[in-house]
Amino acid sequence: MIAHLDMDAFYASVELLRYPELRGRPVVVGGRQPQLQPRQAADGTRRFAQLSDYGGRGVITTSTYEARALGVHSGMGLMKAAQLVPDAVLLPVDFDRYRDYSRRFKAAVAELAPVIEDRGIDEIYLDLSEVPGVRTVVGHDPLGGVRALALDIQNNVRQATGLTCSMGISPNKLLSKIASDLNKPNGLTVLTMADVPRCIWPLPVRRINGIGPKAGAKLAALGIDTIGQLAAQSLAWLVQHFGGHTGLWLHRSAQGLDDRPVVTHSEPVSVSRETTFERDLHAVLDKPELSAQFTALCERVAADLKRKGYAGRTVGIKLRFDDFHTVTRDLTLAEPVADARSIRWAAGQCLKRAVLERRLRLLGVRVGSLRRLGH
Repeated sequence: MIAHLDMDAFYASVELLRYPELRGRPVVVGGRQPQLQPRQAADGTRRFAQLSDYGGRGVITTSTYEARALGVHSGMGLMKAAQLVPDAVLLPVDFDRYRDYSRRFKAAVAELAPVIEDRGIDEIYLDLSEVPGVRTVVGHDPLGGVRALALDIQNNVRQATGLTCSMGISPNKLLSKIASDLNKPNGLTVLTMADVPRCIWPLPVRRINGIGPKAGAKLAALGIDTIGQLAAQSLAWLVQHFGGHTGLWLHRSAQGLDDRPVVTHSEPVSVSRETTFERDLHAVLDKPELSAQFTALCERVAADLKRKGYAGRTVGIKLRFDDFHTVTRDLTLAEPVADARSIRWAAGQCLKRAVLERRLRLLGVRVGSLRRLGH
């Protein structure tokens, strides 16, 4: 009885709570430019930026389902999206607000199902196996108890946040992750192993979490487009083409098999922040702007560390140049640090070891080798 709960178009939905007049319209969230902030007109109405107003290299963080229906999706460049839907509303990201709503929905879930694995700001896994009443037969439905619990969880989330979520429930994480995406938004899909051939095998192989673009392209080149086609291949054939570890994983995943437990606590490996500049910055000509961005990243990393209660001994930077070449530099300190000033100093030492002959496209700051404060 494993559930995957995924908030529906989370960032965009949080924004629609703030701007309800945008409901039903294609809305894109992405970028941080000040001019993207909605402005109050003299008559009390709000004026919103549109994709056609945008100039830069930002990417879409999320979009409403109306925008997705027009081919606009997360990860797409905002300029490319503007070519598809120039009159879509464009809102800047507000991560503080999203984190607040994330805490609210997780607290609402925990009231009913406390065994939670946190998978990020807008999704969680739940182990429902020991929740009272989950195995109750309702009428002639042997899964009636778990369906009722899922509806209660969805209602709790809606009452606490005003937002909807979709849930998939199955014997394992892999199937539940797939199932939560089958009936969005505000959907509920409950699967048993007997449902795999009918509900899972017709789906594209990319629906399996872990099969990315490269593996998907390789499978397509081998004539495998659906999970069912993948399931029809022998283990020996998959090992021949993908190696022992990946071949076995593909074989098990296509059969709907996954024995990963719900992990209620895990220590983070590192905390990082990065930004892609609206234009390529020169280390000398744009030094004031670059320095300000660098300091802001360090401050955001420090704030993240403080919020999570960690300090770290390894400070690193990530640089991507205008030719897309990427380099990293790290510095290990004698003692863990968590304050912005110390992180900025260490990151600056890393920067001195990098050759800055080309313009910079992206800058990132990371703190690793973490230790929980007070331990």
